[in-house]
Amino acid sequence: MNKIEHIGIAVKNLDASNQLFEKLLGVPHYKIEEVLSEGVKTSFFKSGPNKIELLEASNEKSPIARYIDKKGEGVHHIAFAVEDIVAEIERLKNEGFTVLNEIPKKGADNKLVAFIHPKTANGVLVELCQEIKD
Repeated sequence: MNKIEHIGIAVKNLDASNQLFEKLLGVPHYKIEEVLSEGVKTSFFKSGPNKIELLEASNEKSPIARYIDKKGEGVHHIAFAVEDIVAEIERLKNEGFTVLNEIPKKGADNKLVAFIHPKTANGVLVELCQEIKD
């Protein structure tokens, strides 16, 4: 893993949270994107070299809606940038981690993504991100 790619934060209201994080970080969001397959609407902020992804459920059955119902708003996941997501999935499986999706899928911000189950990572949902190269 190369670096932390972003920190994902589950929110109930994306518009209100965008205003809050704009005040907090002193910069506006630079992108809003909907990922229909995950039932989520995302908003991205940059703060120096760091990125924050706000996630709002776009339907009541989405993973974000279930997360907020169970735990409330807050840090949802930490994403790490990887060069070869398929190789990293295999490496982590061999290390004993439970991979939630063994085949990477298209995520937000032009990334292929895969997730590691929090039960095998001290309660932290870990996202692997690889830039999609055209």
